[in-house]
Amino acid sequence: MDLDAVRTFVAAAEAGRFQEAAAELAVTQQAVSKRIAALERTLGVRLFTRTPRGAGLTIDGQAFLPHARELLRAAERAAASVRTESRPLRVDVINSRGAVTGLMRGFHRAHPEVELDVVMLLEIDAAVAAVRSGAVDATFRAVTAPGRPLPEDVEAVRVLDEPLQLLTGPAHALAGARSVPLAELAGHRIWMPGVVPGTEWTAYYDDLVAAFGLTIEATGPNFGSDALLDTIADTPALATFMSEGTRLVWPAGHGLRRIPVTDPTPLYPHALLWRRGNPHPGLAALRAHLAGAAGVVRADSGTWMPDWVIPR
Repeated sequence: MDLDAVRTFVAAAEAGRFQEAAAELAVTQQAVSKRIAALERTLGVRLFTRTPRGAGLTIDGQAFLPHARELLRAAERAAASVRTESRPLRVDVINSRGAVTGLMRGFHRAHPEVELDVVMLLEIDAAVAAVRSGAVDATFRAVTAPGRPLPEDVEAVRVLDEPLQLLTGPAHALAGARSVPLAELAGHRIWMPGVVPGTEWTAYYDDLVAAFGLTIEATGPNFGSDALLDTIADTPALATFMSEGTRLVWPAGHGLRRIPVTDPTPLYPHALLWRRGNPHPGLAALRAHLAGAAGVVRADSGTWMPDWVIPR
């Protein structure tokens, strides 16, 4: 049903004259007549009768009027639901325990007036597609992976470089170390069942393994972080990498150790991605907030990142 015709019908019904409806809608009287006639053909009934005083509603017109008004109200509600100034800012944070979730919590505290809708998308291709389609306003990713440049309509900026730590159980050979040089990990088994082909973190760890001769095992099913912590706590032969900002809680009896990695310190890069031209005011506020967070580290001989990481 043509909403312009419905709007014209309501205006004519309330004005009582086609001429006054035309003036209100800033169209010609002929246009009003054509719209009403088209609506009557769609409905299969007459809506108005001509009277000496103008146009009066038929019985069918009187029955249709309240529904026509509700159609226009529904159309306005539908349009309002997608106006950028009135809908929540939707952001993908990948998972609820990572450092970028902490960044979003800090943004929420600083900007409580920006309504947020936080989602978690696993695959980078799905996240980029969601950004391009408008399903999400922004996503945090470790872009760009080798051979996978971003589409031209997607912008990105690095917002956080997160140091990696070694997580061990209490019986591991390195459990008592205050820090461990990266080269010393070459002879140890590092277990990371969440490293699966096609993800940007797998591209990152593949380069880390190649650069420093490490052994990362991704065997067995990934039952999540709780199962990972249980295994690391009980198995002296295994350790795992954990990002510094990852928030985890484990039973006191596990005795797990988080040990800084040095010489160099591997940094995991987080970037914010958004569609070029996205007008959501909350997105501008988020970008400004992250720009002031000073989370990007200037690369030097004491740090390491893959060469495909986007510049500062």
